[in-house]
Amino acid sequence: MWRARCQDSGVDPERERLWAELFAQLDLNKDGRIDVNELRVGLAARGMSWSSVEEIVRAGDVNKDGQLDFEEFTEYLRSHEKRLRLMFRSLDRNNDGELDVGEIQQSLHNLGVDVTLEQAAKILQSMDKDQSMTIDWFEWRDHFLFNPLLNMEEIAQYWKHSVMLDIGEHLTVPDEFSEKEKQSGFVWRQLMAGAVAGSVSRTGTAPLDRLKVFLQVHGQSSDKGTVWRGLRAMVKEGGLAALWRGNGINVLKIAPETAIKFMAYEQIKRLMRGSKEGGTLKVQERFVAGSLAGATAQTVIYPMEVLKTRLTLRKTGQYSSVADCAKQILQKEGVLAFYKGYLPNMLGIIPYAGIDLAVYETLKNAWLQRYSEGSPDPGVLVLVGCGTASSTCGQLASYPLALIRTRMQAQASVKGAPQLSMLTLFRSIVAQDGVVGLYRGIAPNFLKVIPAVSISYVVYEHMRALIFRYTGYGPLDAVK
Repeated sequence: MWRARCQDSGVDPERERLWAELFAQLDLNKDGRIDVNELRVGLAARGMSWSSVEEIVRAGDVNKDGQLDFEEFTEYLRSHEKRLRLMFRSLDRNNDGELDVGEIQQSLHNLGVDVTLEQAAKILQSMDKDQSMTIDWFEWRDHFLFNPLLNMEEIAQYWKHSVMLDIGEHLTVPDEFSEKEKQSGFVWRQLMAGAVAGSVSRTGTAPLDRLKVFLQVHGQSSDKGTVWRGLRAMVKEGGLAALWRGNGINVLKIAPETAIKFMAYEQIKRLMRGSKEGGTLKVQERFVAGSLAGATAQTVIYPMEVLKTRLTLRKTGQYSSVADCAKQILQKEGVLAFYKGYLPNMLGIIPYAGIDLAVYETLKNAWLQRYSEGSPDPGVLVLVGCGTASSTCGQLASYPLALIRTRMQAQASVKGAPQLSMLTLFRSIVAQDGVVGLYRGIAPNFLKVIPAVSISYVVYEHMRALIFRYTGYGPLDAVK
């Protein structure tokens, strides 16, 4: 029966016999169906993420029972092979039935990722089973049949889009999205998942963030001079809930900052490129555009930054709400108080964005240069590692400016503190505590990096899968 069906559909009967054997291997509990767990275990050697396995089940699950029977499994493979053949033909520019290094390089270039011929060769080698330095249809098909990267566009996306990790500091230079991604709704789904992940991540690490602000303002001279003593003092003063003071406004500013930065980045990019359409910005152009977009977003939401610092430092009963805090600042200090520390904050964006982007791109390209022989997909751990390292380097460079910004924001709330300018404050800190004084609070800041990155990534992946599932859009739709 299945042989007749194969002949009707145009699929080689031998091919479907292999599918039947594969189905039997994946069906671990031998009930005639494959669920997500069975598929993940059976395809573990391919390094597939949980969301990718879920996508396969979602795409093939015709009756929506959360599992794939043999009919659904083979229909998914049949449809997927058709898509793969269309992709292969679109990349095979000279129609010789094979992909060479030049075609790989050109296809990535068209998608906004420039690689050298050597790098393109390493990508090709990961699929080249017969060592011919070309990829035929069979090598292409077998490599991508159960690969989470469905085409060269998705390979490019892995390198074009950074993992959206939020650790409560400056947001990284925005991703670049194609017109197709914007029109499909891919962008707002990505941004929404990132905002939710950032909210959960910041909430989970809020105690360390509040302690960092205290150390930046009070230094080692107070009873909050160390991590443990600082946390104990905050709990003693206001209970456990005191550890999360200022977190509400910190979470609230994620969405507007992200949205403003993305829109500003798109407008700045359009001005930089002029009438030239297509392609993406070079690294240097991304740095300039990202820094300007970051400055724009920070200018608009900066009053929320000041409110966050004041609410973080407040004592029990000092403010009844965010609105009350804003009202008291306005009445006692005037409108300009909402922009205290603005200059060092703006200056801090430049080294942070520049170093963050440069380190991230350098690490990604270094991985592609050395370790892409097994797969062109850098994998989640590589991207998360690149993002963590680049963000940490960016923080090290911009931290003194962040400290001065916080001190200026908090001056009016610290009893007896003089209202110093940026340069005077800088000289005062160096004179009293030396250069080390410019890095007060960096210990809790670094302590929160790993949990923040971990929480942000896990929530981001799950939220992205949920949003894409319930809005009827997924990775497979990008190639239809």
